[in-house]
Amino acid sequence: MKCPGQDMQYWKPGAIFETECPQCGRPVEFFKDDTARKCGACGHRFVNPQMDFGCAAYCPYAEQCLGTLPEGLAAQKEALLKDRVAVEMKRWLKTDFTRIGRAGRVARYAERIGKAEQGNMAVILSAAYLHDLGRPAAAPTDAPDLSPARTILGKLGAREELIAEVCDIISRRDAPRPEESLNFRVVADAVRLEALQQESASAAPGVGRLSARMEQSFSTAAGRSAARELLDSSR
Repeated sequence: MKCPGQDMQYWKPGAIFETECPQCGRPVEFFKDDTARKCGACGHRFVNPQMDFGCAAYCPYAEQCLGTLPEGLAAQKEALLKDRVAVEMKRWLKTDFTRIGRAGRVARYAERIGKAEQGNMAVILSAAYLHDLGRPAAAPTDAPDLSPARTILGKLGAREELIAEVCDIISRRDAPRPEESLNFRVVADAVRLEALQQESASAAPGVGRLSARMEQSFSTAAGRSAARELLDSSR
């Protein structure tokens, strides 16, 4: 059975369109379900600018449906993974709204820092959303159980290299090595910022204490900048 979205009898006006080749500017005709086409004038192959590949981020049959995705779309698929991870995190935690809220705050800080530092957002946000899942609430500093993160990322079809990096970040976020990856440092700073935010809200500490923590704990420039903003707002 053909997906209705791919059956031409259901197509509306605009399903076949022309767009300019980004290399030479000549018109190239696309069908809406083309993943990519080659310019007949210069030979440049480029991605369909109007195609929505959102389902490919989580559908296990994406390769069968769409074929081999061009390199640009493979990157887009990985970028979309983070949105599915957020949904699955909430499903896993169910009514534990305290931990859901904490994961969301960590992810927001991680997104801000990661974009500023130009890290891998799929890795960073997956680790940020999942960092707390395998830690018992009564003993959050204990070594985490990595099976929740592996289960969720495996279900969503993440690459094994991404799963391995996310799990490494989660397992060692409180025990960094002397030299850490940018992705690790971004997530670690986001976790510290969320803790600092809660501390500032409950009992605003002294300026000196916050300043010292910024210099000693945060390992990215964007993390230190965000910490200074928290310091200013807590005065």
